[in-house]
Amino acid sequence: MTITICGGGNLGHVLLGVLSANKKHTINLLTNRPEDWSHQISVEDCNNRRYVGNLTIISSHAEDVIPQADMVIICLPGFAIKEVLLKIKRYLTPQCKIGSIVANTGFFFMAKEVLEKNAQLFGFQRVPYVARITEYGRSAQLLGYKTYLYVAVENISDTESFRQIIESLFATPTQLLTHYLEASLSNSNPLLHTARLYSMWNSWKKDETYNRQSLFYEEWTEDTSDLLICMDNEFMGLLDKLPINKKNIPSILDYYESSDAQSLTAKIRSIEAFKTIKSPMRLNGSGWIPDFNSRYFTEDFAYGLKFIKDTAAKQNMTTPFIDMVYNWGINILKEK
Repeated sequence: MTITICGGGNLGHVLLGVLSANKKHTINLLTNRPEDWSHQISVEDCNNRRYVGNLTIISSHAEDVIPQADMVIICLPGFAIKEVLLKIKRYLTPQCKIGSIVANTGFFFMAKEVLEKNAQLFGFQRVPYVARITEYGRSAQLLGYKTYLYVAVENISDTESFRQIIESLFATPTQLLTHYLEASLSNSNPLLHTARLYSMWNSWKKDETYNRQSLFYEEWTEDTSDLLICMDNEFMGLLDKLPINKKNIPSILDYYESSDAQSLTAKIRSIEAFKTIKSPMRLNGSGWIPDFNSRYFTEDFAYGLKFIKDTAAKQNMTTPFIDMVYNWGINILKEK
């Protein structure tokens, strides 16, 4: 196949390296920074395996990399998805399948608004990798794999063939979801990240600094777990009102094989792929302060959590914990 990746963030780097290392496929890249990319990209994973691949076309122009694509995978933050859909729309063929590596920041909602009614869409419920850039445009680290992948599809007729394609591309057992909302609404990052941010900094003052950059997961607290469980209870109540298979979205406690806040905290702290990941902070003089420009804020509040809150409102549901966290984060974004 010919596959075009849109975007070059952490996940984009790893995906480009892994897919291009499979010499059976042609991998192209649509990026705003083509001059910063090498045609060769390498990825080292958590098992000391190294993927090395070559990109065929690297361009900032959709007409260079979209018309020939059998598949387009968007690896962009929520605020950039609609813009790239508008950019590529005129060059997509009817046979092309368009998907997002992150579907819980509005991909299906935006694609249904922007693209043709019968556009073939897909989106991942959770990201397939924990990824970090090593050197922009050249190398990255794959810090962790998922055991299973869950993907939602729309307007794809031969779903089993498509499932097999995804399973082969990612070398991971893959299951198709029954409704696009099962990938669009997630208790992963939109709840996980926002609960942690609120617990760390809801009482932060503008003149307050920290003597170091804290660890986001390894220093996870029981207070955060308590809040996350409360938010997740509201989220699971929302799912009861929607036309989905609730079994396809496990609760936070089920997903992390935990029974309460204490065991959830221990579990999150112990996950190998999460270790060493630092909190979104930046130096300010001699101290550290929260980085409100981080995607943890700009994406997980303004897109991920927003869609959950808006969907709950349409169902006339009250979600006091989700509202509390969301309103705090949005006010932070308005003030920064």
